[in-house]
Amino acid sequence: MATILDGKQLAKEIKDNVRMKVLELERTTNQRPHLVVVLVGDDAASETYVSGKEKAAEITHIQSTVIRKGTDASEAELIELLRKLNNDPLVHGILLQLPLPKHLHQERLIAEIDPRKDVDGFTPENVAKLVKGQAGILPCTPLGIMRLLKKYAIDPSGKNACVIGRSQIVGKPMASLLLEANATVTICHSKTKNIQEISRNSDIVVVAIGKPEYVDDTFVRPGAVVIDVGISRVDGKLKGDVAFDLAARNAGFITPVPGGVGPMTIACLMENTLTCFMNQMGVSG
Repeated sequence: MATILDGKQLAKEIKDNVRMKVLELERTTNQRPHLVVVLVGDDAASETYVSGKEKAAEITHIQSTVIRKGTDASEAELIELLRKLNNDPLVHGILLQLPLPKHLHQERLIAEIDPRKDVDGFTPENVAKLVKGQAGILPCTPLGIMRLLKKYAIDPSGKNACVIGRSQIVGKPMASLLLEANATVTICHSKTKNIQEISRNSDIVVVAIGKPEYVDDTFVRPGAVVIDVGISRVDGKLKGDVAFDLAARNAGFITPVPGGVGPMTIACLMENTLTCFMNQMGVSG
């Protein structure tokens, strides 16, 4: 039976460590990290994610502000807001909650965020650093996955890795981090032929396509590591992109949904907020 990669427990450890550092820095700087989330529209999933981030901020003693804008918010209005937050010395992290309403240009708005306050690691400057293997703010979900692999002593070096999904948020940065860790990486997507075969020949499989239970045991070689990034609600139940019970027959390690990658994403967001704060305050830790 596969070993469960417990993201919930590791996320707790990360948040406990962030809280300890935040309390220590508050004593020495008389400030604490301040994360501002900009939420546009009324997407139900986004509301849930933002609520989770607020709870994590409370646990870690990070100041959290949510600015809500209506679905009809204009691009000019949001650019003005982001520039105001960029120039506010008491704001250390800015997160533009995705997805945005369709009339808004996502990449243009993300590019407006000061890279030093980009807790998501999505600005062009931070993406360039990621691709070049330079130090910068890393996207929370891929970072969380790498932390989870390290916790369970899973070294990607020399292994074949398959990333199913090529999004800017997970797929592409995940591939970059695995490549940086010396894995041989194949990115699969909707136009890829023989995805099942590629996946079955991989030591590490990361699935992030938003198709409930897409990957089953026929995608998984014996002993492989299976990371499920997907989360969908089907008949009132949360499902991942991996058919857990089937894939677990072959997998050596596997993440559950919920309790796997999701908690790690939020924990790494808190960690990124702390990092942005420390960089702006000129302190090390």
